[in-house]
Amino acid sequence: MNDHSPSAARMHEVAEHVYAYIQPDGGWCLNNAGLITGGDRPALIDTAATEARAMALRNAIATVAPRAPRYVVNTHPHGDHTFGNRFFTQDAVVIAHEATRAEMDLAGLHLTGLWPDVPWGDIGVELPSITFREPLTLHLGDTRAELMHLGTAHTRNDTVVWLPRQRVLFTGDVVMSGATPFCLTGSVAGSLDVIEKLRALAPAVVVAGHGPVGGPELLDDTADYLRFVQRLAADGLAAGLSPLQAAREAELGPYADLLDSERIVPNLRRAYAEAGGAEPGFALDVQELFAEMIAFHGGLPVCSA
Repeated sequence: MNDHSPSAARMHEVAEHVYAYIQPDGGWCLNNAGLITGGDRPALIDTAATEARAMALRNAIATVAPRAPRYVVNTHPHGDHTFGNRFFTQDAVVIAHEATRAEMDLAGLHLTGLWPDVPWGDIGVELPSITFREPLTLHLGDTRAELMHLGTAHTRNDTVVWLPRQRVLFTGDVVMSGATPFCLTGSVAGSLDVIEKLRALAPAVVVAGHGPVGGPELLDDTADYLRFVQRLAADGLAAGLSPLQAAREAELGPYADLLDSERIVPNLRRAYAEAGGAEPGFALDVQELFAEMIAFHGGLPVCSA
């Protein structure tokens, strides 16, 4: 049985002064974070979903960094990547895309209502105090960290963090490793466009939003799945099936072993809308999409946060 406890997370050095904090198994709300310790102002990329997990992250940082992070970068608004912000803001300023801040403010603690039995602890919504629209660069000693919004993908306002000297890429949830990609409020087609832009960077190390560290093959794996979703949508539309019906009839094949396979339903709903001409990130009823996913799964998916 997998150990989902906060103590199971590990800090992995992926380049000199660059770390990936991996929370197994990468399922619902078990996100990854990143840490850059070059120079005298460490930067943390994303936090965690619960108080206990944020404290475990803070303790892990103390084992490899000479001081607490001075910057926290949020890759997107979802609570599993942002609810832990408040446990770092005594020392750090929080940075995000301007639309991420707005969406965090609008969503509040909504995620906690989906899984009320999770021990969330004393979390809150700590909004970014610095926002950007155009690319932003952090200079951390000899390390240059480029913060970029490349288009609608997992959400409408994803940020990736690219370290060109080390060729390390932190993708947030634009890319998943061993977990099903998720376009609930984003775009299937937009994700594919953004992944092509990421591929052009030629990263050597890719730290996805969930799951093990990998290389550029993680870009390929995510893109392959999303193209599979587009093919299912085309076939489902031709057959007159709803997205839920198409999901139930789908043979997942090589994607059957991905965590959280129930995400196929909202992904198909997105692909159907885009096949009909909807723009990436077109507003859909998120509660309805989540309800369809629950119906497909036969109950609320398990969140081990």
